[in-house]
Amino acid sequence: MQARLTGRVKNSPHNTYTTAVLYPQFEYELHHYFDHYIQIEAALLRSYETAMILTKEEVRSLLKAIQGITKETLLQSSKENMTDMAFTLERSIENRLEQPVVKWHIDRSRNDFQACAQLMYAREQWVALIEKVQMLRDVILDRANMYHTVIMPGYTHFQSAQIISVSFYLTAISKHLLETEKRMIAALEAMNTYCPLGSGAMSGQEYPVDNLQLARSLGFTSYIGHALSGVASRDWLLDIGSCLAFFANNMSRFLTDLMNWGSSEYQFIDFPDELAGISSSMPQKRNFPILERTRGKTAHLLTYYVDFLLGQRNTAYSNLVEVSKEASKNLLSLFQEMQVLLDLLMLVFENIQFQSEKMKQCCTKDYYGGFSLANRITEKSGIPYRQAQVIAGQFITQSIQAGQSPQHVSVEVLQEICREHGFVNRITQQELQSLFGLHAALTMKRSAGSTNPDAVKDMIVLQTQEAAQCKQVFSRIATDLKQQREELARWMTSEGKEYDR
Repeated sequence: MQARLTGRVKNSPHNTYTTAVLYPQFEYELHHYFDHYIQIEAALLRSYETAMILTKEEVRSLLKAIQGITKETLLQSSKENMTDMAFTLERSIENRLEQPVVKWHIDRSRNDFQACAQLMYAREQWVALIEKVQMLRDVILDRANMYHTVIMPGYTHFQSAQIISVSFYLTAISKHLLETEKRMIAALEAMNTYCPLGSGAMSGQEYPVDNLQLARSLGFTSYIGHALSGVASRDWLLDIGSCLAFFANNMSRFLTDLMNWGSSEYQFIDFPDELAGISSSMPQKRNFPILERTRGKTAHLLTYYVDFLLGQRNTAYSNLVEVSKEASKNLLSLFQEMQVLLDLLMLVFENIQFQSEKMKQCCTKDYYGGFSLANRITEKSGIPYRQAQVIAGQFITQSIQAGQSPQHVSVEVLQEICREHGFVNRITQQELQSLFGLHAALTMKRSAGSTNPDAVKDMIVLQTQEAAQCKQVFSRIATDLKQQREELARWMTSEGKEYDR
């Protein structure tokens, strides 16, 4: 006869509750947490042996039993164990033992056990996402290196404002990727300090288990430091949601620009046929639904973050299924959507084609040199700046009314306006013409971080250096995780072999 799991409840969970809640949760944990549960069991055995709670022989017999556990065996016996992952794993290991190990589960709780597996799964997925963000950032930086002198209109308030370069715009995107990466690495470092194992049910454990040893065995840098926080806190979930919401929010804005630039009115960008769509009824159309899909994906990331926040809001600060399971229900969806979003963004930036002639032609149509003109009026003619702004605005208005293009401006018009304001113009025709020159609009900017080609090159160098530093930090963390995982696996294997002998 199978031993009972509890003396408090006589009957198994209701079929409806099992079907609607427990079994889907069991399948989810089996698929995503199985390896982490096995690693946690091994780390606990190692710790219990060190604390002399278990003997070496008992640990070896348990390791042998653990190494024979498969997902299939757990799935088959789930219902008889209240469709609970921790109970099913415990029973399956127990049934494989040649002799009972009396103290194996002494002073143990599901609470810190499950919290640790959940965090380890999230950390594993997070590492994979950071690697993809790094790849995307490198692609955008490479593209930025190609367009230092390719000009395009820059806009404020949806109106043409100043001439910029394509590289200047792309480095704004790569900067956002770099900031996202920094936040993600910081979140990863924080995760590694959150190891909850050793917290027990909520107030700690009665036996002197080394929580730091447990944490290090599983690739963490430290125990979370507070037993209640270990089982109640899901701060790492909010960190993850915050990072990806930050990424998605700004990325949606960049994608909005690309969607505008790909329209028939702008025609600044193009994509190959395999990334274009058609209309079912209007044969002249060539759409870019990939941009719409990609921007649409960003909304999901924001939604999941709000879901995480609301799932925890107003809950008691303790171990709650509401917080640990319901509030994190969309974590898998968040990771999946982010993976797809990054894949789509990679497609976009690897294949985007900037139409340099179209953009240059657009730059010839508006008086982008107005800002520079106001500066020069003050600088050369000694006119107070606000009045210089008025004069420059009147000059542009009269030039437009006279049908003059920015390439054929007249210094006589400027002189007359200056006289009307009681000033003498000292700007020559040649100087005036140069202020509205296309490429001069780039080189006249001299500050760091500007659209000047040299400044853009400097930004690319700086971002590349920062990216290398981020990669170095991330590589150190990822390497440590891998080494700790491999070290635990070697210990499991060596202990098991000794038992077999």
